[in-house]
Amino acid sequence: MIEQLKVWDRELFIWLNGLGVESYDAYWIFITKIESWTPIFILFLAGIIYYYRWKRGLILIGFVLLTFGLTLFLTDFTKEWVGRLRPNNSEQLAGLIRILQKPESFSFFSGHASSSFVVTTFVFLSIRKFNKWILLAYLWPILFVLSRIYVGVHYPSDIIIGAIVGILMAYFFYYISKLILNKIYM
Repeated sequence: MIEQLKVWDRELFIWLNGLGVESYDAYWIFITKIESWTPIFILFLAGIIYYYRWKRGLILIGFVLLTFGLTLFLTDFTKEWVGRLRPNNSEQLAGLIRILQKPESFSFFSGHASSSFVVTTFVFLSIRKFNKWILLAYLWPILFVLSRIYVGVHYPSDIIIGAIVGILMAYFFYYISKLILNKIYM
């Protein structure tokens, strides 16, 4: 069964990656860079400060950063432990896929997916009661992770598992942060 899932994963990746059009390459390369999303990070942090004011806001931002760091650690640890080659490094896929980036690290699971979903989910959970539009923030991680397939560096399963890990980590640490805030401010 696991082998069949790997085959489907590879075939879905080849199909999705093959949808790429050269005239959009610059756009997707821009989207895939973390630096391109700095304004979103600033907006997220400003939103937390705005809705929670300075003291509570800074505590929540500390938890966002802690959660982000722990998620990156878990992601890097898992990548080394699993050791799955990225599609761009697979000899089987050479000539079948478009490759716009060539990272050498391992693939499973996507750090772009885990980190973008952990930050977005934490911010969503923090702000949802104040602003219903915060749900639109999920456009960022969706575009971000789709770019990883487009540039040829992640399989769909890398992205799905990364997103799930990010969401679960965000929920876990958000609720811990709420417990701590309630103890401090009650």
